[in-house]
Amino acid sequence: MQEQLIQFYSHHLDRDIDMLIFGDRGYPVLLFPTTMGRYYENKDFKLVESVRWFVEQGLVQIFCPDSINSESWYNRNIHPAQKVLNHIQYDRFLSEELVPQLQMKTLAHKIAVAGPSFGGYHAANFAFRHPNQVSHLFSMSGAFDIKSFLDGYYDSNIYFNNPVDYLASANDPALWGMKIVLGTSEWDICLEPNRRLSDILSAKGIDHWMDVRGWQKHDWPLWREMFPHYLSLL
Repeated sequence: MQEQLIQFYSHHLDRDIDMLIFGDRGYPVLLFPTTMGRYYENKDFKLVESVRWFVEQGLVQIFCPDSINSESWYNRNIHPAQKVLNHIQYDRFLSEELVPQLQMKTLAHKIAVAGPSFGGYHAANFAFRHPNQVSHLFSMSGAFDIKSFLDGYYDSNIYFNNPVDYLASANDPALWGMKIVLGTSEWDICLEPNRRLSDILSAKGIDHWMDVRGWQKHDWPLWREMFPHYLSLL
């Protein structure tokens, strides 16, 4: 499986962002790491290995960018308002810099986004904020309410980055054309957050698959089972 490490300079973040790329052709899949995971986490825990066949067949090309979670949601040393502002710069890096480059590189009109655990939040938030750039959302044990990181603080920036708040009033027609999978399991600590998001989508008439697997925990073996199944839907 072809693997390449690049540094992608972001004007919005004013620095290089490390990114691993797997494969040299195929549909672009942007894969986010978990809570404090780095760009190599999904490789190290063999989530990428679980979809080797899709990569080697040239069906998908997987892009694993670094996160800035330690500077945004998980930074305990800054005001909550600054946390979300830092995240907004990361979102702008994705939507205005990285994803347009992936679209040009792969000649794809849209991309797929995916992620396990807190990576599921990133995938969902990006997809729902930018549905004109996303064709498929594959969340694996995601959680979608970031208010617990903010010590009671709330403003409009938080609203527009908290899917369980803004999604109910979102009206971009592209949302109804997106293929959405919310993956979870009976023993998943994020089962209820997925049910809540599924209820919001259902109330809006947005088609999606709420995939509840049996008796597995919130951990890599579950996600390694899910990811190849979801890529087979592309």
